[in-house]
Amino acid sequence: MTKEKLKREPGDISDDQAVCYMLKNMDSEISTVFERAESMKPCPIGSGISGICCKNCAMGPCRITGDKTGLCGATMGTIAARNLARHIAAGAAAHSDHGRDLTHLMGLAAEGKAEGVRIKDEKKLLEYAECLGIKTEGREVNEIAKEASEKSLSLFGQQSGEIDLVKIAPEKRQELWRKRNVMPRGVDREIVEVMHRTHTGVDMEAEHILDQAVRTALGDGWGGSMIATEISDILFSTPNPNRAKTNLGMLADDEVNIVVHGHEPTLSDIIATLANDDEMIEYAKSKGAKGINVVGICCTANEVLMRQGIAPIGNYLSQELAIMTRSVEVMVVDIQCIMQSLGRLTEKYHTKLITSSPKCKIPGALHMEFEDDNGLKLAREIIRMAIDNYENRPKEVCIPDIREDLVAGFSRESIKYMLGGKFRSSFRPLNDAIIDGRIQGVVGIVGCNNARCAHDRYHNYLTREFIKRDYLVVMTGCGALSAAKCGLMESEAMEYAGEGLRSICETVGMPPVLHLGSCVDNSRILTVVSDVVREGGLGDDISDLPVAGIAPEWMSEKALSIGTYVATSGVYVAFSGEPIPVEASSEVKEIMTTRWQEKYGGQLEYIADIDELLAKVISVIQQKRKALKIDTKQERVLFDMEARRALKDV
Repeated sequence: MTKEKLKREPGDISDDQAVCYMLKNMDSEISTVFERAESMKPCPIGSGISGICCKNCAMGPCRITGDKTGLCGATMGTIAARNLARHIAAGAAAHSDHGRDLTHLMGLAAEGKAEGVRIKDEKKLLEYAECLGIKTEGREVNEIAKEASEKSLSLFGQQSGEIDLVKIAPEKRQELWRKRNVMPRGVDREIVEVMHRTHTGVDMEAEHILDQAVRTALGDGWGGSMIATEISDILFSTPNPNRAKTNLGMLADDEVNIVVHGHEPTLSDIIATLANDDEMIEYAKSKGAKGINVVGICCTANEVLMRQGIAPIGNYLSQELAIMTRSVEVMVVDIQCIMQSLGRLTEKYHTKLITSSPKCKIPGALHMEFEDDNGLKLAREIIRMAIDNYENRPKEVCIPDIREDLVAGFSRESIKYMLGGKFRSSFRPLNDAIIDGRIQGVVGIVGCNNARCAHDRYHNYLTREFIKRDYLVVMTGCGALSAAKCGLMESEAMEYAGEGLRSICETVGMPPVLHLGSCVDNSRILTVVSDVVREGGLGDDISDLPVAGIAPEWMSEKALSIGTYVATSGVYVAFSGEPIPVEASSEVKEIMTTRWQEKYGGQLEYIADIDELLAKVISVIQQKRKALKIDTKQERVLFDMEARRALKDV
């Protein structure tokens, strides 16, 4: 990796002060993603800005601009739709395959065959089983879990009918999907059909191609991803709010540092638990360390943060810099958003890079494969390896003394509890606050980091701007970690909030920015908005709600699947940073905006200017408020006991 000199100042590259510190102080001969982003410009054809590239057959690649067609006659609209559909299929496959693995694991845990894994949330299991149509009364927990695993696995290969979890959506939304013929039948079936339709010489009508892309994305959001979230909660516990700290400053200069990175919760959960074992701690002390420090990066970090309060030290663009602190003994990676550069980077440092998934190997890494029956044994081996490597750590480390407090661990269940209490858990207080205008709406700010944007900047700017205007912000994935690192997920963030939002947050004891989990946990947002509709007073479908979604620094194909399933669930969605790779095709852009709005009540579009995006989202939400006739300030009514009894009777 040849080092390129940065042309920009660190403060222009990232809003994360720890990243800026590392860019100023790291080894001068080592290249990072930030230097590579400056030296290598994106292909304007491949990015869909000035044209479209089709490489689906050996007569290509065909570079299409203007009114030209491919050798086979494929138009720009057809090619753009095919390319986008394939991106969506890949993103849906990634999150859904994650869900499949957890489904299989739950079945083994029910049989006592998954070492270190058991059913931790029995209540969530019963609710999930009932959603699948499984009888629960009078049955043992493990028996229910085994059947729920089998039924969930069947949803992946199901060839007809409907995925059971779509029943969580409002009835009006379900009917709309049936009417539009996009109701997902089975997770895998939809992905395969996209790949077939986009093969050369098959589907050639842009809107028809994207109809199948929509069905595939819905199979991800209301199928594979939702399965992953529900089963993660069942196996590892449903998150509740907890306090933690974040950023590279959470690496310890006198403890064994183990970084878990990727997206799967299983092995990382076991490692985090086992690191507190007295035997492991004593072994670390025998090697000169004061203890064992487990921290995380990316969505594996979010998983163990949400449930165990383990410190996230950074998001996607922080992974190389963590190793360059010279303080990491072991980095354990599983799947998704892992840079291949880590393999070559660890050759220059004492850090050992370990790949643990059968789906992922990296040149230069040691492969120690996680299997369903070796979790404790493997975790113990990894921790001991890290401890043994502590003596190889250089005397001088480069750990930024930068960290922030945060509160994470918000789930659908915990939000309902905070709003309504133990005996009346409900979204009623949230609905009422939106109706009376103290909260103007809810904005989901989610997604990746992209080295071609200023790291974290758009996430943090939009978060501040929305909460000061009385919009509740919910976040997942790398976006959530962006806000956490700049102090927007601690109590002091309340000073940025508008008076109305602050009054609600202070009353119920929650911050104005809610961390809902990893990127697969965008499915939590779907369940929350469905509950809000059922609570009443804000319309009878998701498309009626004053809500919006934004992916301001998107990078991954998963983001395209997420954006599509959220938009076609009835929500306005905007991407910024880098363009959606269809910008040269006015036909496809028209389908994703005007046509999807007509068909689904939501749309997906790219807006380059972040202030224009901010204004557009506010305008969309205010139009929703006007349609609901809640755009004028409502008089606040204080309920006496008689009124409360009447409400209860309703």
